[in-house]
Amino acid sequence: MGCPQCGYVHFRNPGVGAAVVVWDEDGRLLLIKRAEGATRPGLWAIPAGYVDYGEDVRTAAARELYEETGLKADIGDAVWVASNFHDPAKLTVGIWFAGEVTGGELTAGDDADEAAFFALDALPPLAFTTDAAYLRSLGVDAQPA
Repeated sequence: MGCPQCGYVHFRNPGVGAAVVVWDEDGRLLLIKRAEGATRPGLWAIPAGYVDYGEDVRTAAARELYEETGLKADIGDAVWVASNFHDPAKLTVGIWFAGEVTGGELTAGDDADEAAFFALDALPPLAFTTDAAYLRSLGVDAQPA
């Protein structure tokens, strides 16, 4: 959208989100239950959040994981990238990273009511189509709520 008088162009670019995929020693996936006030409260998601302006995307992933779960992790390779259209007013591009826990204590925080590990054949209702799509890419029968 451009201004016809001054020529300024405003680009409506999507925000960037960073998620961390964490598996425990039993092959269970870490998920958080979305709190009231968060998008899709009461449903479960891979820990994630927005990248702040000027913040490195891996630093953001580690920060969001810690804020939502109390866990510290080394952030590894990107394992999934997708466009998120679940909020038409605030489109994002999400990057899912592999994470290896290095410390902390599992406890829900920030915009999460709960944080827990789940077996892939016993997943709770998922909040986001992109989390479900990532899991389906692994051969898991995952559907968003």
